[in-house]
Amino acid sequence: MGALDGRKALITGASRGIGRAIAEAFAKQGAELALIATSADRVSETAAACKDRGAAQVHTFGLDVKDSGACNTIMKEAQEKLGGLDIVVNNAGVTRDNLLMRLSDEDYDLVLDTNLRGAFNITRAAARPLMKSKNGRLINIASVVGIAGNAGQANYAASKGGLIAFTKSVAKELAGRGVTANVIAPGFIETDMTGALDDKVKEDIRNGILLGRFGRPDDIANTALFLAGDTGAYVTAQVLVVDGGMTA
Repeated sequence: MGALDGRKALITGASRGIGRAIAEAFAKQGAELALIATSADRVSETAAACKDRGAAQVHTFGLDVKDSGACNTIMKEAQEKLGGLDIVVNNAGVTRDNLLMRLSDEDYDLVLDTNLRGAFNITRAAARPLMKSKNGRLINIASVVGIAGNAGQANYAASKGGLIAFTKSVAKELAGRGVTANVIAPGFIETDMTGALDDKVKEDIRNGILLGRFGRPDDIANTALFLAGDTGAYVTAQVLVVDGGMTA
Protein backbone atom coordinates (compact mmCIF):
# COMPACT_ATOMS: atom_id res chain seq x y z
CA MET A 1 0.00 0.00 0.00
CA GLY A 2 1.11 3.51 -0.77
CA ALA A 3 1.13 6.48 1.59
CA LEU A 4 -1.34 8.33 -0.66
CA ASP A 5 -3.60 5.48 -1.76
CA GLY A 6 -6.85 6.86 -3.13
CA ARG A 7 -5.98 10.47 -2.40
CA LYS A 8 -6.90 12.99 -5.09
CA ALA A 9 -4.15 15.48 -5.91
CA LEU A 10 -3.95 18.48 -8.24
CA ILE A 11 -0.52 19.78 -9.23
CA THR A 12 0.23 22.91 -11.25
CA GLY A 13 3.41 23.35 -13.26
CA ALA A 14 3.56 19.58 -13.63
CA SER A 15 5.20 19.34 -17.04
CA ARG A 16 8.83 19.27 -15.89
CA GLY A 17 11.30 19.73 -13.06
CA ILE A 18 9.94 19.91 -9.54
CA GLY A 19 6.30 19.61 -10.60
CA ARG A 20 6.92 16.46 -12.59
CA ALA A 21 8.98 14.91 -9.78
CA ILE A 22 6.17 15.57 -7.29
CA ALA A 23 3.59 14.08 -9.66
CA GLU A 24 5.61 10.91 -10.16
CA ALA A 25 6.31 10.55 -6.45
CA PHE A 26 2.62 10.94 -5.63
CA ALA A 27 1.69 8.42 -8.34
CA LYS A 28 4.12 5.87 -6.93
CA GLN A 29 2.41 6.23 -3.54
CA GLY A 30 -1.08 5.64 -4.95
CA ALA A 31 -2.43 9.14 -5.54
CA GLU A 32 -4.93 9.90 -8.30
CA LEU A 33 -3.88 12.97 -10.23
CA ALA A 34 -4.99 16.09 -12.04
CA LEU A 35 -1.92 17.55 -13.76
CA ILE A 36 -1.86 21.13 -14.97
CA ALA A 37 0.43 22.99 -17.35
CA THR A 38 -0.05 25.85 -19.79
CA SER A 39 -1.32 23.28 -22.30
CA ALA A 40 -2.48 19.69 -21.82
CA ASP A 41 0.04 18.51 -24.43
CA ARG A 42 2.93 19.84 -22.36
CA VAL A 43 2.02 17.59 -19.45
CA SER A 44 1.34 14.42 -21.45
CA GLU A 45 4.80 12.93 -20.79
CA THR A 46 4.37 13.43 -17.06
CA ALA A 47 0.96 11.77 -17.24
CA ALA A 48 2.42 8.74 -19.03
CA ALA A 49 5.18 8.44 -16.44
CA CYS A 50 2.63 8.63 -13.61
CA LYS A 51 0.55 5.86 -15.18
CA ASP A 52 3.70 3.74 -15.46
CA ARG A 53 4.18 4.26 -11.73
CA GLY A 54 0.73 2.88 -11.00
CA ALA A 55 -1.59 5.87 -10.78
CA ALA A 56 -5.19 4.70 -11.15
CA GLN A 57 -6.32 8.04 -12.58
CA VAL A 58 -4.35 10.74 -14.35
CA HIS A 59 -6.12 13.68 -15.97
CA THR A 60 -4.38 16.53 -17.79
CA PHE A 61 -5.48 20.12 -18.21
CA GLY A 62 -4.17 23.17 -20.01
CA LEU A 63 -4.51 26.30 -17.91
CA ASP A 64 -3.14 29.81 -17.53
CA VAL A 65 -3.14 30.15 -13.74
CA LYS A 66 -3.33 33.94 -14.11
CA ASP A 67 -6.92 33.53 -15.37
CA SER A 68 -9.17 33.25 -12.30
CA GLY A 69 -12.24 32.24 -14.29
CA ALA A 70 -10.38 29.44 -16.03
CA CYS A 71 -9.01 28.26 -12.68
CA ASN A 72 -12.54 27.96 -11.33
CA THR A 73 -13.65 26.01 -14.39
CA ILE A 74 -10.71 23.60 -14.37
CA MET A 75 -11.05 23.05 -10.63
CA LYS A 76 -14.64 21.92 -11.09
CA GLU A 77 -13.68 19.62 -13.97
CA ALA A 78 -10.79 18.13 -12.00
CA GLN A 79 -13.03 17.43 -9.00
CA GLU A 80 -15.64 15.78 -11.16
CA LYS A 81 -13.12 13.54 -12.89
CA LEU A 82 -11.23 12.62 -9.73
CA GLY A 83 -14.27 12.33 -7.52
CA GLY A 84 -13.06 14.91 -5.02
CA LEU A 85 -9.89 16.71 -4.04
CA ASP A 86 -7.53 16.16 -1.10
CA ILE A 87 -4.19 17.69 -2.07
CA VAL A 88 -3.23 20.81 -4.01
CA VAL A 89 0.34 21.67 -4.98
CA ASN A 90 0.94 25.15 -6.39
CA ASN A 91 4.17 24.82 -8.32
CA ALA A 92 3.58 26.90 -11.47
CA GLY A 93 6.08 29.72 -11.70
CA VAL A 94 8.20 31.89 -13.98
CA THR A 95 11.24 34.14 -13.72
CA ARG A 96 12.09 37.36 -15.52
CA ASP A 97 15.35 38.39 -13.87
CA ASN A 98 16.85 41.85 -14.12
CA LEU A 99 18.36 44.52 -11.92
CA LEU A 100 15.80 46.77 -10.26
CA MET A 101 16.49 49.83 -12.38
CA ARG A 102 16.15 47.76 -15.57
CA LEU A 103 13.12 45.77 -14.49
CA SER A 104 10.13 46.54 -16.69
CA ASP A 105 6.56 46.87 -15.49
CA GLU A 106 5.63 43.96 -17.75
CA ASP A 107 8.23 41.59 -16.30
CA TYR A 108 7.38 42.57 -12.73
CA ASP A 109 3.68 42.04 -13.33
CA LEU A 110 4.11 38.73 -15.17
CA VAL A 111 6.10 37.17 -12.33
CA LEU A 112 3.75 38.43 -9.60
CA ASP A 113 0.65 37.48 -11.57
CA THR A 114 1.90 33.95 -12.28
CA ASN A 115 3.70 33.04 -9.08
CA LEU A 116 1.48 34.76 -6.52
CA ARG A 117 -1.84 35.61 -8.15
CA GLY A 118 -1.83 32.20 -9.84
CA ALA A 119 -1.45 30.43 -6.49
CA PHE A 120 -4.23 32.60 -5.08
CA ASN A 121 -6.53 31.72 -7.99
CA ILE A 122 -5.95 27.99 -7.59
CA THR A 123 -6.13 28.03 -3.79
CA ARG A 124 -9.35 30.03 -3.68
CA ALA A 125 -10.96 27.68 -6.20
CA ALA A 126 -9.76 24.64 -4.22
CA ALA A 127 -10.68 25.86 -0.73
CA ARG A 128 -14.16 24.32 -0.55
CA PRO A 129 -13.18 20.85 -1.84
CA LEU A 130 -10.14 20.79 0.46
CA MET A 131 -12.40 21.58 3.41
CA LYS A 132 -14.82 18.85 2.34
CA SER A 133 -11.93 16.40 2.31
CA LYS A 134 -11.52 16.88 6.10
CA ASN A 135 -7.90 15.89 5.54
CA GLY A 136 -6.92 18.51 2.98
CA ARG A 137 -3.35 19.47 2.16
CA LEU A 138 -2.16 22.65 0.49
CA ILE A 139 1.51 22.70 -0.50
CA ASN A 140 2.96 25.83 -2.09
CA ILE A 141 6.37 25.81 -3.72
CA ALA A 142 8.22 29.06 -2.96
CA SER A 143 11.99 29.61 -2.84
CA VAL A 144 14.74 30.59 -0.43
CA VAL A 145 14.82 33.80 -2.48
CA GLY A 146 11.47 34.63 -0.89
CA ILE A 147 13.19 34.52 2.51
CA ALA A 148 16.63 35.96 1.84
CA GLY A 149 16.09 38.00 -1.33
CA ASN A 150 18.49 37.99 -4.28
CA ALA A 151 20.01 40.70 -6.44
CA GLY A 152 18.41 40.78 -9.86
CA GLN A 153 15.28 38.99 -8.67
CA ALA A 154 13.22 41.65 -6.91
CA ASN A 155 10.08 40.50 -8.74
CA TYR A 156 10.68 36.80 -8.05
CA ALA A 157 11.56 37.45 -4.40
CA ALA A 158 8.42 39.54 -3.94
CA SER A 159 6.26 36.80 -5.44
CA LYS A 160 7.76 34.03 -3.31
CA GLY A 161 7.85 36.09 -0.12
CA GLY A 162 4.23 36.97 -0.71
CA LEU A 163 3.43 33.29 -1.26
CA ILE A 164 4.88 32.45 2.14
CA ALA A 165 2.73 35.07 3.90
CA PHE A 166 -0.31 34.04 1.85
CA THR A 167 0.11 30.39 2.85
CA LYS A 168 0.37 31.19 6.56
CA SER A 169 -2.86 33.18 6.31
CA VAL A 170 -4.64 30.35 4.50
CA ALA A 171 -3.43 27.92 7.17
CA LYS A 172 -5.11 30.02 9.84
CA GLU A 173 -8.35 30.30 7.87
CA LEU A 174 -8.72 26.61 7.00
CA ALA A 175 -7.26 24.85 10.04
CA GLY A 176 -10.69 24.46 11.63
CA ARG A 177 -11.71 22.21 8.74
CA GLY A 178 -8.67 19.97 9.01
CA VAL A 179 -6.71 21.55 6.14
CA THR A 180 -2.97 22.02 6.51
CA ALA A 181 -1.16 24.65 4.44
CA ASN A 182 2.61 24.71 4.15
CA VAL A 183 5.43 26.06 2.01
CA ILE A 184 8.44 24.29 0.60
CA ALA A 185 11.29 26.72 -0.08
CA PRO A 186 13.83 25.06 -2.38
CA GLY A 187 17.36 26.29 -2.76
CA PHE A 188 19.31 25.69 -5.96
CA ILE A 189 17.63 22.73 -7.67
CA GLU A 190 18.77 21.18 -10.96
CA THR A 191 15.96 22.12 -13.35
CA ASP A 192 15.63 23.70 -16.79
CA MET A 193 15.13 27.06 -15.08
CA THR A 194 18.46 26.94 -13.23
CA GLY A 195 20.26 25.08 -16.01
CA ALA A 196 20.43 28.27 -18.08
CA LEU A 197 22.80 29.92 -15.60
CA ASP A 198 26.45 30.53 -16.45
CA ASP A 199 28.90 27.81 -15.29
CA LYS A 200 30.86 30.29 -13.18
CA VAL A 201 27.67 31.36 -11.42
CA LYS A 202 26.80 27.72 -10.76
CA GLU A 203 30.22 27.04 -9.30
CA ASP A 204 29.99 30.05 -7.00
CA ILE A 205 26.59 28.86 -5.78
CA ARG A 206 27.80 25.29 -5.25
CA ASN A 207 30.69 26.55 -3.12
CA GLY A 208 28.18 28.17 -0.78
CA ILE A 209 26.12 25.01 -0.19
CA LEU A 210 27.06 23.08 2.94
CA LEU A 211 26.29 19.70 1.39
CA GLY A 212 28.42 20.57 -1.65
CA ARG A 213 25.87 19.75 -4.32
CA PHE A 214 22.80 21.17 -6.00
CA GLY A 215 19.44 19.76 -5.06
CA ARG A 216 17.48 17.41 -7.27
CA PRO A 217 13.76 17.59 -8.03
CA ASP A 218 13.34 14.38 -6.04
CA ASP A 219 14.61 16.17 -2.93
CA ILE A 220 11.62 18.50 -3.16
CA ALA A 221 9.22 15.70 -4.13
CA ASN A 222 10.17 13.73 -1.00
CA THR A 223 9.41 16.77 1.14
CA ALA A 224 6.06 17.19 -0.59
CA LEU A 225 5.28 13.52 0.12
CA PHE A 226 5.94 14.09 3.81
CA LEU A 227 3.55 17.04 3.90
CA ALA A 228 0.87 15.35 1.78
CA GLY A 229 0.58 12.15 3.77
CA ASP A 230 -0.25 11.20 7.35
CA THR A 231 3.36 11.89 8.29
CA GLY A 232 2.74 15.62 7.94
CA ALA A 233 -0.68 15.73 9.57
CA TYR A 234 0.45 17.93 12.49
CA VAL A 235 2.48 20.37 10.40
CA THR A 236 0.83 23.56 9.20
CA ALA A 237 1.72 27.23 8.53
CA GLN A 238 5.37 26.24 8.19
CA VAL A 239 8.14 26.92 5.68
CA LEU A 240 10.35 23.90 5.04
CA VAL A 241 13.65 25.09 3.60
CA VAL A 242 15.25 22.43 1.39
CA ASP A 243 18.53 23.95 0.26
CA GLY A 244 21.40 21.74 1.42
CA GLY A 245 22.41 24.39 3.92
CA MET A 246 22.81 27.17 1.37
CA THR A 247 21.13 29.75 3.60
CA ALA A 248 22.57 28.47 6.88
